[in-house]
Amino acid sequence: MTGTVIFDPLLPWPVLFGLAALSAAAVALALVRGLSGWGLRLLAALLILGALTRPGYQIEDRAPLSDIVILIEDDSASQHLSDRPTQMQAAGEALAARIAARENTELRRLQVGDGGDDAGTELMTALATALAEEPRARVAGIIALSDGRVHDIERAPDLPAPLHLLLTGRAGDWDRRLSVRNAPAFAIIGEPVTLTLRIEDSGAAPQGAATAPLDISVDGAPPERFDVPIGRDIELPITLPHGGRNVIRFSVPGAAGELTDRNNSALIQMNGVRDRLRVLLVSGEPHAGGRTWRNLLKSDSSVDLVHFTILRPPEKQDGVPVDELSLIAFPTRELFLEKIDDFDLIIFDRYQRRGILPAIYLDNVANYVSGGGAVLVAAGPDFATADSIYRSPLAPVLPARPTARVIEDRYRPTVTDLGARHPVTADLGDGETWGSWLRQIEVEPEAGDVVMTGYDDRPLLILDRVGEGRVALLASDHAWLWGRGYEGGGPQLELLRRLAHWMMKEPELEEEALWAEATGQRMRIIRRTLGDGVGPVTVIRPDGGTEELALQEVAPGRFEARYQGPEIGLYRLAEGDQRAVIGLGPAAPREFEQTIATGAVLEPVIDPLRGGILRLEDGLPRLRDVRAGRPASGRDWIGLTPRGAYETRDVRQTPLLPVWLVLVLASALIVGGWLREGRR
Repeated sequence: MTGTVIFDPLLPWPVLFGLAALSAAAVALALVRGLSGWGLRLLAALLILGALTRPGYQIEDRAPLSDIVILIEDDSASQHLSDRPTQMQAAGEALAARIAARENTELRRLQVGDGGDDAGTELMTALATALAEEPRARVAGIIALSDGRVHDIERAPDLPAPLHLLLTGRAGDWDRRLSVRNAPAFAIIGEPVTLTLRIEDSGAAPQGAATAPLDISVDGAPPERFDVPIGRDIELPITLPHGGRNVIRFSVPGAAGELTDRNNSALIQMNGVRDRLRVLLVSGEPHAGGRTWRNLLKSDSSVDLVHFTILRPPEKQDGVPVDELSLIAFPTRELFLEKIDDFDLIIFDRYQRRGILPAIYLDNVANYVSGGGAVLVAAGPDFATADSIYRSPLAPVLPARPTARVIEDRYRPTVTDLGARHPVTADLGDGETWGSWLRQIEVEPEAGDVVMTGYDDRPLLILDRVGEGRVALLASDHAWLWGRGYEGGGPQLELLRRLAHWMMKEPELEEEALWAEATGQRMRIIRRTLGDGVGPVTVIRPDGGTEELALQEVAPGRFEARYQGPEIGLYRLAEGDQRAVIGLGPAAPREFEQTIATGAVLEPVIDPLRGGILRLEDGLPRLRDVRAGRPASGRDWIGLTPRGAYETRDVRQTPLLPVWLVLVLASALIVGGWLREGRR
């Protein structure tokens, strides 16, 4: 039970103060004039003013509430290094016992793990959630068992009581870390890109070590080792060996005594892209679809196109002197002998032998293909004649031979069963809606894969590999009809784009391929093949363990499986003769970027309420009660602020000046003053 005097004025306090001043002036005037009843009038005024304040005596029936102490235990990945788990468990149990032994005190105990998506330790977020669930007026203190590496300090809530940090770890801890900065997502093949690496020691690192070995591995190949300085930025030029994804792993061997080697490696995944694609387009003669290839290639800003067009064939005899023609002689020798290897793709569009390109030039083109080049032949009626390009030194690399028949009839191009598996022609759309073509050159395949057919299921598009190079034969010159929208058109642009990129060996268009796509710790493994089936894929984990996964066919020639990686790092995949590597998660998670225990991160949150930062290796501190605003920590103790919170069960109020009593007393005083002054 507690009792207090309360006031509930009938008039605002400023009005009461004004009435009091007016009453005082009236009494003072009576005193100056010598009226003998001024004292009684003063008492009457005070009584009336007091009644207007409505004083009362309030009695509350209160039940005291216990104080709450919040104990936060950091169970993130960095807290599992060295003997930190043992330290934290022992300290947590001892603190829980001490708090339970205190009178009128409750303990709220919570654990904080790793945040999702490599967010690190979100201790402030967990604390804000805990405070939202508790009455702030009852929180007497907050104790955190942690290494102090908090990654959401910007979310620190307004604290109702002192926060104390009890640091795990040892003063003699040290760690070595490898970091890579300014690593781009893309790089140009064949051109060096500069990465900035840094190896640094933190904590009580041993003296005398000026360098450390650095291992560099590309796509899981055996690493190369270099000695690099510690504590300095290293500018390292890297040249990507191939297009598509390149996985580069940098690692430093673990040193004796360091906390962990989880931050001794860095995994970089960069996509290799071509800077400029050089294409040589040789047009045999002007025709309705002559602009098809030119427009396709010129629309791509990354393509350097050299177009060789024969506008005036040698057999044309019109009597115009050669020296009066405005045509420019084309540098055929320079292009087809000296600089042919500079081109990524050569296209022959309705070209026929007319003596312009000597046989030695075409023989050099055949050698160019065998050495890794690419040739595409878009055949027209010329391909079926005696002057066909097939009847030249190019014949050994062409996948089909002409029968000399030109089919002038309507037909709709169709993707073959093999073409439905081939990345050039797979998923091109609904073939039933495609427009017709009106001409096809009859050919007999001698090699390669027929991915599209035309009139009466005759081969229309044939793809082949010759040596290190690639060859494609399109047995029609009517692809341009799709571009003009004839009978609804068709996927001309997409087909020709894929065809050109396949010939230039873009990784995403390989017929036989194995790769994976990562999302966090989960990967989707994809195997593409022209065959009817594939075997299980072998997954080699970062720790060297292996697993086999069965692949399911999700589309013609495309098989997939999903895999949850048990740990972060570099995974190797193998199926048949196909190999792939992929990195899951960061090589060094955020929890391992900084591992040395420190109170500097939480210090701005602890200082305002004068909390403490102490090391557990120095012993568990004592608990002491302190008043709010006083220092809440010392050398071997931390303070809790008793809140004295209570719950009011019942309230009773008794007026100190009842109305009847005020009326009687005020009337008596006023009448008494009047009578006294009347007798005078």
